[in-house]
Amino acid sequence: MIGHFTNTDNMNTKEDNKIVMGFWDTLPKDGSIIMAPMADVTDSAFRKIIAKYSRCGQEGGGPDAFYTEFVSADGLASQQGRPKLLHNFVFSEQERPIMAQIFSNNPKNMEQAAALCVDLGFDGIDINMGCPEKNICKQGAGSALIQTKELAKEVIRATIKGANGKIPVSVKTRVGWTQNEIETWIPAILECNVAAIILHGRTRKVMSKIPANWDWIQRASEIVKASGKPTKIIGNGDIVSLEQGREYIKRYHVDGVLVARGIFGNPWFFDAEKTQVTVEEKLQVMLEHTEIFLEELKDHKNFAVMKKHYKAYVNGFDGAKELRVKLMESDTYEEIVEHVHAFLEEHEEVKKVMIPC
Repeated sequence: MIGHFTNTDNMNTKEDNKIVMGFWDTLPKDGSIIMAPMADVTDSAFRKIIAKYSRCGQEGGGPDAFYTEFVSADGLASQQGRPKLLHNFVFSEQERPIMAQIFSNNPKNMEQAAALCVDLGFDGIDINMGCPEKNICKQGAGSALIQTKELAKEVIRATIKGANGKIPVSVKTRVGWTQNEIETWIPAILECNVAAIILHGRTRKVMSKIPANWDWIQRASEIVKASGKPTKIIGNGDIVSLEQGREYIKRYHVDGVLVARGIFGNPWFFDAEKTQVTVEEKLQVMLEHTEIFLEELKDHKNFAVMKKHYKAYVNGFDGAKELRVKLMESDTYEEIVEHVHAFLEEHEEVKKVMIPC
């Protein structure tokens, strides 16, 4: 599972401003396409499927970087909590470079969690300061830290201290709490000398109810670049294809984009050469995804987590709705297999139909 990213030439510290850039300096100079972290989505099973079917390590394939799901640093600091959370930090070599994403409003716990991430062999650490979920914000973590900028800076600096100059630290956040605050929020983050700022083009208030504002992201990019620091700026919000991602990198002058919901049901998303699959192939990959989930996560996660993936996999072909309903009503892998095989046997004319990835 675990081994350290040993290319020391790329683990350089910028002497002028003490920013450890690490793998961020190895990403494509014309812009990177990165797989976003999503709770109960980008777990080890899903990342394995993405790595396999997006041809990671091959030209024109694979995301330029991976994330874990976000993990509570407070939980990791607890003797009882840590063993229950470590499954979130399992990864394969095919997923490199990979960042561990952690969250808390407690600087001490973030420092300890960062040191753990170094020991586990991650290529980078990302601080979640963007999650809008109510329970996370009630803790003063996630996007709530936008409201407490001085504490946010303490959290960032503690995380960097825990990383001990060995791997880069980035921040994933939003443009503001209830309104656009990038004119003060982005400079506050830059003060802490992070390797990258990943900016979601929405405030916490609007959640995902309106389109992401990429003009705000572009303005943030101007602020970052005017700082003279090597910090990367990555845009996030509503990217649904590789083509769109590449276009937005150029149009909004960012160093890369994060892809979130665009990868649902589409393990081939990052494979530039794969645009279509048969219905049968898509369903077989869905079953493979389920098998890996059960092998790696059945003791940690409810099987119902897979159902959000079924909604995405089973779409866009004749009979999809009926099959999807059956899958959503199923509670075991055996039932899922039975329904898929029955569908393929009963729909010979559908299973070889080519559909967009």
